[in-house]
Amino acid sequence: MGHTQKKFGAFSGVFTPSILTILGVIMYMRLGWVVGQVGLYVAIGIILIAHVISVTTALSISSIATDKKIKSGGIYYMLSRSLGLPMGGAIGLTLFVGTALSIALYIVGFTESFLALDAIRDFLHLEASIDSIRIVGTAVIIFLVILAFISTSLAIKIQFFILAAIALSLVSIFVGLFLNGNSGTAIHYTPIQEHESFAFIFAIFFPAVTGFTAGVAMSGDLKNPKKDIPKGVIMSVVIGLIVYLSLAIGLAYFIDADSLVNDSNILLKIAW
Repeated sequence: MGHTQKKFGAFSGVFTPSILTILGVIMYMRLGWVVGQVGLYVAIGIILIAHVISVTTALSISSIATDKKIKSGGIYYMLSRSLGLPMGGAIGLTLFVGTALSIALYIVGFTESFLALDAIRDFLHLEASIDSIRIVGTAVIIFLVILAFISTSLAIKIQFFILAAIALSLVSIFVGLFLNGNSGTAIHYTPIQEHESFAFIFAIFFPAVTGFTAGVAMSGDLKNPKKDIPKGVIMSVVIGLIVYLSLAIGLAYFIDADSLVNDSNILLKIAW
C-alpha cells in the first residue's frame, strides 16, 4: 500500500501545486497595483528581493530533502527532523495558520474576479456585492474540501486543467497588452507622487513567492522526494520569477499608472 500511495513525480507532485500557488491571486489582482504604486524600477527590486528570500529558502529545503529520508508531513517533517521537534512544531503551527489564511485569500480573490464577469453574475442572478462574494466563496471552499477528501490523485488531475488555464490566461494577457495597451507612450518607471511605503507594498507582494511550500507538502505522496522536491521547487521558483518580471515590465510599458493603481481587475480587462 505504501508503494501505491507514492505515485507523483517532480512535475505533478511538486511543480504543479507550487506554480499554481505562486501564479495566484497576487499576480492577477495586486501586481498591477504594485507596479502602479512604485513604478517599474522599484517593482523589479521588490520582485528580486522577494525571490532572493524565496530562492535561499528553496535551496535550504532542497538541501534538507537530499540529506534525509523524507516522509509525509512536508516542511514540518523536514524541520522537525533537522531542528528538533520543538522548533519544527512551532514553525509547523505557524505554517498551518498561514496556509489556512492563504486559502481564504485565494478564494476571495478568485471570487472577486469570477463575479467581475457580467455574464457570470447574470447567470447566477447575483450582484457585485460582499454578500455575493460570501455565497460563491463558501460554495468554492465546500467543493474544494469535498475534492480533497475524495482523492489526492483527482485533485492533482484537476490541477493540470487549472495550470493549462493559467498558461492560456498569461498568453491572453500578454497578447492583450500588445494589442490594447498604450504602446509605451508613457512608460511608468518611477513611483507615483502619493504612494504607499516600500515595506507596505513589499508585504502585499511577498506572499506571491511563498507558494513553493505547497509542493513540499506533498512529500508523502512523491515517488522519490530526494530528487522530486529540489527539482520541482527550484523549477517553480525560477518560472515564477520569469513570469513576474515579464508581466511587471509589460504592465509598466503598456498601462498607465492610474489604471494600475485604481483597477484591481485591469488584467481581466486588458486580456485579449
